[in-house]
Amino acid sequence: MRSALLHAAATLVAQRGYAALTLDAVGAAVGVSKGGVLYHFPTKEALVAALLEELTTAFETDQTAAHAADPASPGAWTRAYVSATVGSTPGESEQVAAVALLAAVGYDPSLLEPIRARYDSWVERLDEDGLPGVDAHVVRLAADGLWTADLFGLAPPDPALRARIHARLAELAGAGRGR
Repeated sequence: MRSALLHAAATLVAQRGYAALTLDAVGAAVGVSKGGVLYHFPTKEALVAALLEELTTAFETDQTAAHAADPASPGAWTRAYVSATVGSTPGESEQVAAVALLAAVGYDPSLLEPIRARYDSWVERLDEDGLPGVDAHVVRLAADGLWTADLFGLAPPDPALRARIHARLAELAGAGRGR
């Protein structure tokens, strides 16, 4: 039920804007009363916070899996970041992620504090990843830019170009170096 409520909340914001996000509307979308929503999310703030937590947890899981598949240093965490960020074109869960971020900013920018803290830990990994100069940060910012372009339809690259960009970012992150 909790997952269905989160999905309904993200869909409401994506389709009708942040103003449409009410506990009543989320309940109606899933076919439960407002009380049923309140059981899982006592406030709208709690609902938005849960969307953000789902986003950051999924991203952390994706990074960890990518790192486990490619633990060779230097650059392993940077390559994992790239893989988790731009490994494929965004699907429904990535669209939900964008909606969660927009909902947080629309409701209360302080709700972004937990994601900022997670980002700080991810950036610390990159700082310690053994790549020369600012390469890890250049790669991260490029990957974040590609993610944003995909999510908001800002001239996203076609699949062939996307594959070349991904390969180049992996190369900048140490892939193929005589590790």
